[in-house]
Amino acid sequence: MHPRSIARGLCAIVLGIAACGRGARGPREPQPTPAPAAPAPQDTAAARAAAEAQARADSVRRDSIRADSVRVDSLRQDSLRLARGPAPPTPPGPRGRPRQERRCQLEFPNTPSTRFQTVRDPSTGRMNTFVGGGVVGRCVGQDVTIFADSAELYDTIKLYYLFGNVRYRESRVNIDADRVTYFQNEERILAEQNVRATLPAGSSMTGPQAEYFRPVAPIRTVAMLTANQRPKFTLVQRDSTGKRGEPATLLADRVTAVGDTVYYAGGNVDITRTDLHATSDSAFINEAKEFGRLIRRPQVEGRGERKFVLRGRAIEFYSKNRLVERVLAVDSAQAVSGDLDLRSDTIDLRITDDKLSRAYAWGPTRARAIAPDRTIIADSLDVQMPNQSVSEVHAIREAYAETATDSTKLKSKERDWLRGDTIVASFDSALTADTTSRPRIRELVANGNASSFYQIPSNKGPAEPPNLNYVRGKTITVSFDSQEVQSVVVEEQAAGVLLEPASDTTKSRRPAQPGTGTGGTRQQRPPTVRPPTGASRP
Repeated sequence: MHPRSIARGLCAIVLGIAACGRGARGPREPQPTPAPAAPAPQDTAAARAAAEAQARADSVRRDSIRADSVRVDSLRQDSLRLARGPAPPTPPGPRGRPRQERRCQLEFPNTPSTRFQTVRDPSTGRMNTFVGGGVVGRCVGQDVTIFADSAELYDTIKLYYLFGNVRYRESRVNIDADRVTYFQNEERILAEQNVRATLPAGSSMTGPQAEYFRPVAPIRTVAMLTANQRPKFTLVQRDSTGKRGEPATLLADRVTAVGDTVYYAGGNVDITRTDLHATSDSAFINEAKEFGRLIRRPQVEGRGERKFVLRGRAIEFYSKNRLVERVLAVDSAQAVSGDLDLRSDTIDLRITDDKLSRAYAWGPTRARAIAPDRTIIADSLDVQMPNQSVSEVHAIREAYAETATDSTKLKSKERDWLRGDTIVASFDSALTADTTSRPRIRELVANGNASSFYQIPSNKGPAEPPNLNYVRGKTITVSFDSQEVQSVVVEEQAAGVLLEPASDTTKSRRPAQPGTGTGGTRQQRPPTVRPPTGASRP
């Protein structure tokens, strides 16, 4: 029973008692008839549902009126703010770079043709806004602006979809795309379809998809751009004076740019310049430290005046003032230039003024320099080549060098060779200014446990077997003239033998001519021996 009905009932009882008391004292005066009590309302489920539906309708009406009022007021304030001038940019940080950004408080000044529609989601009760006719969004107090043809704004969950000619602008990156999704809680921007991004130094990226992560504390401290589905990066390099050099093209299945100087590339990496072509499975480039690394099946191909190919399981680049000074190939390294094939565990190339000036090769599997007419093998090799022309080759520890014989002067399947603890080969590289021609060998010097074998053309002609000369000593010096052995000088502990071939006894014998021998001679004569330094001559 309703409380008000109970109260009326109590009042009636009290009045009745009072009337009885007065009736005992005298005749009762006529009283007006009391009004009947109102029927008590029924508390049913249907009544409650109807009341709740009416309350929701009233709430939606009030929210719509409030949202429209807020939106109109926001547009009025934005128009006044734009009339006064744009929001001030973020103050620059150290070394001219902007300071770390703060979270974006997105506002929409928009354009006079912009159209709004605000809809309340009946399932969640959240307000969603659909914008057309041109969208302009800005981060309050930051130099961050975004433009699009239309947008869907889900303010309550901080999720924004932008469609058509989307342009994102800030001091660290410019992004253009057909569609952009802005995840404000993560400060992440996903760009899709016809994406183009430009970094402050001038490097750019094109591809079907990219993600940009804003440097907002405490989420992250450095800006990062990632791109998948084989994007194309154009890397712009500048010298110490700021002059823009020739750009390089970077292609890979996926690329991540950290800041404006560090790049990670993975999957079929391809780096191209007019004078260079490099491939690998993955790559790392740090332009600030002027360092790069190619990993897994790397290959660098030079396309300049002096073509070369460099391979290894990893190749590293070291630069200074944007000029490469050192290239290091490690693990199964190989360098091929023209007809020279250099192989070792590690190959270290030094470059001066864009020209190869020195090469080192070493490792447990030994170093080998192989050419069609000569081979040098040792534990390590040091090739000195100023102005990209070989002047000296130092072979260190258990060195071995062999050269091919002149086929126009003798016929032999054997090669001349020289052994020693170390071998130094000297070349007349100054005789020609053409860096593409091979320098002529001038001298070979073997030091420590040296031995030598070389062949001397027969006086009877190139068809006859050559004479054989074998010598050994502490030091052996072989001098050349026009690629031919001119002399062999042995110092200390000298010993050797000279062999002349016997005539063919299977041929029919002819009568001996007057003044000739019987043939089949075998002679030995001592090699040329130089006395030790400082020794007295007789």
